[in-house]
Amino acid sequence: MYFFGYNIGIFLYGFVAKILALFQPKAQKWVKGRQDLFQQLQKEFAVKGIDKQQLIWFHCSSLGEFEQGRPLIEAIKKQYPNERILLTFFSPSGYEIRKNYALADVVTYLPLDTKKNAKKFVELVQPKLVFWVKYEYWYHILAALHQRQIPTFLVSGIFRANHFFFSPFGKAHRRCLHFFEHLFVQNTVSKKHLASINITHATVAGDTRLDRVLAIVAAEKRFSLIERFVEAKDKAVIICGSTWSPDETIITEYINGHKINLPYRFIIAPHEIKPLKIKLLQEKIAVKSIRYSKLANENIADYDVLIIDNIGMLSALYRYGKIAYIGGAFGSGLHNILEPIVFGLPVVFGTKYQKFEEAVDLVRTKGAFSVQNYEEFKAIIQQLSKEENYQESSAKAKRYVIDNQGATSLILQSSQVRSFLE
Repeated sequence: MYFFGYNIGIFLYGFVAKILALFQPKAQKWVKGRQDLFQQLQKEFAVKGIDKQQLIWFHCSSLGEFEQGRPLIEAIKKQYPNERILLTFFSPSGYEIRKNYALADVVTYLPLDTKKNAKKFVELVQPKLVFWVKYEYWYHILAALHQRQIPTFLVSGIFRANHFFFSPFGKAHRRCLHFFEHLFVQNTVSKKHLASINITHATVAGDTRLDRVLAIVAAEKRFSLIERFVEAKDKAVIICGSTWSPDETIITEYINGHKINLPYRFIIAPHEIKPLKIKLLQEKIAVKSIRYSKLANENIADYDVLIIDNIGMLSALYRYGKIAYIGGAFGSGLHNILEPIVFGLPVVFGTKYQKFEEAVDLVRTKGAFSVQNYEEFKAIIQQLSKEENYQESSAKAKRYVIDNQGATSLILQSSQVRSFLE
């Protein structure tokens, strides 16, 4: 009965996506990207001469999961250069940005999880090894991999008490967890939750994203225009990353409330960079602001707010900041806070952060701060303006990184994975 309902749900999901595609661009990309998927994939395998005996498949739901899988891909390509990489995405927000990722030999969408699609996809791909990153447990695809005895690993997994698997309704779907050769989870709490339903083939490995952000630090990527902006005035900079409208309301209220003597300069990287969106943001800011794309021909010292109107710079920008504000926690979910803390920045964000282990831990230790409104944001910025408070929070952020790095190495050196790679 459960799987009848699951199959109906999958059918309805695909049906609704097609309806939404008539007027919603993201849904349109989701549907269009799956048209002729099998034919295109077969053609690409033939053109690129993919040897399936050397093919490793990584599946990521979206862009955030890709950043968790990326350190593993890079490590595998470095240690085993002859291996080929298939990278799949469920969401257009991941696929569209990383469809040309250099270390992947083939990048495509994951087909809708019908039994027919799953069987056809696995028969076509036939990888030697599969890594499923953090989320998504598509039953038919995982079952097809299991039936073909293709070793499949979950990496950077995280489980909470209210997770579907631990409810009475999730009992049948727990079979997905048995389809994995091994589950590498982020924390001991996740491992205990799995043990409560007799899933014992799990290891606490941590979050592979930390290895990714440490690589960003090591790369020392720099931007001359940003450096000129930072050095133009004797003021520290607050980096505001992946902001949405509720975040920007708080940020602009702070800027406007201190416009006579603004104690910080701001670099704002909105989540959405459409020209109209940025124009409206600039209109709300009472001090002089400028877009990054216009900065080269201007007197940089004239501006107190710089707005990043491109994609790809943000992760390396945090090296120029004193404090970070990370968006998303007033909406669907907090964006990446590991990128700023690896540079030792105390982090501020909204109220919806409980699903993010690193945010929970850092709020508890005062390496990060959750705020509900402008008044709370203002108070935290004032608190961090005192050097002793700042140093304490910065040290907590750095300590989190030091204590939790190394997940990529642990996974690849584990006997469970190594036996299939060598």
